[in-house]
Amino acid sequence: MQKIHFIGIGGIGISALARFLKEKGFKISGSDLKESKITKELENEGVCVSIPHNKENIIGKDLVIYSAAIKEENPEFKHAKELGIKTLSRKEALPLILQDKRVFAVAGAHGKSTTSSILASLIPNSSVIIGAILKEFGSNMIYKESENLIFEADESDSSFLNSNPHLAIVTNVEAEHLDHYGNEISKLHHAYTSFLENAKIRVINAEDEFLKDYKGEALRLYPSKDIKNCVMEIENFRPKTSFELKNLGRFSVFGMGYHLAIDASLAILAALNYENIEQIRLNLKKYQGIKKRFDILYADEDLALIDDYGHHPTEIKATLNAAREYAKLAGYKKITAIFEPHRYTRLAANLKEFVLAFDDIDELVILPVYAAGEEKIEIDLKKYFDKALFINDIKREGKFLVTDKGRVFDKGLIIGFGAGDISNKLRQNNE
Repeated sequence: MQKIHFIGIGGIGISALARFLKEKGFKISGSDLKESKITKELENEGVCVSIPHNKENIIGKDLVIYSAAIKEENPEFKHAKELGIKTLSRKEALPLILQDKRVFAVAGAHGKSTTSSILASLIPNSSVIIGAILKEFGSNMIYKESENLIFEADESDSSFLNSNPHLAIVTNVEAEHLDHYGNEISKLHHAYTSFLENAKIRVINAEDEFLKDYKGEALRLYPSKDIKNCVMEIENFRPKTSFELKNLGRFSVFGMGYHLAIDASLAILAALNYENIEQIRLNLKKYQGIKKRFDILYADEDLALIDDYGHHPTEIKATLNAAREYAKLAGYKKITAIFEPHRYTRLAANLKEFVLAFDDIDELVILPVYAAGEEKIEIDLKKYFDKALFINDIKREGKFLVTDKGRVFDKGLIIGFGAGDISNKLRQNNE
């Protein structure tokens, strides 16, 4: 049995790969800098996880796979090189992991986790590897004895080019992760074009600024004319969005927002190649959403507490539109947004867009920047967000939130945004 060791196994994307290879029969181990909910879960699943990194961890391993966050000076990476053990980045390992599978790969700047997870409900006889927790299954990986594999493809390191897609979905294209592409948008656009060209079947949002000019053969969604009568409802504080798609009739999906109707429509158009329309309509009703995407942690007639992964202005704007609709339907009078900026470079590059995204919110609370390993960039946020409340920390106490300055948030719709620590702060016991 081949022994594979993952450096940085606690990451949401790489942990899914580790789980998948474990199910395929490999002996899996891993390490990370610190313990987390993911590392504890992996240990409970029978994976040997070491905290922190130690060069002894890779002795006797046949292959070492490392996350994008791992630097060359990492002791395990260095020792593997010294011992001549084969080392592959996550990106380089994808062909090995995805070989012999019919891959349905979903890429895009925003909405790819949601679209992937909806597709997983629509084509149930499929393995799934995504960068989020499917609430229906409580995991970021589902293993099935099937050739079908639904895969959330990542453009940030161009690893989506190694995903060998049979079917490719692109939700949208934005100038994110440009540092990987030499700060040239044309290189990012070329990568997306190559990703689409690698697939036999292509599904695209044809109203996206870049994708509208794509010349290749594709199933094209034009949201403004293909999606009609989009209606949002709540029942026992559970959100639901229903809409008509082309001439295919009405569909209903768990969650809130017009952007969700777009993601679901892309997944439906993809699934039509493999399932009949009535089965798709039924399967869509089984979808339960994903963790950290408009994730309602608590709701009653006075208070809703929502966790959202949105960390780019486009995502935040779309989610706040959904939050306003939810607040209106539930009767909440006030919306409070708690924002933990993620990465200094993203914050600096999109500062004006962030200001606009939060422009008409009732109250904005801002936490310190989650650096994600980046060097600090001095930004005077108080100059740009002059009405915001700046705090150092916030924690959950029962159903309420309390800041380090003693301020209590206990009414209306409260929504947290960020890809860093904020999710843990909003959840009791890191649930």
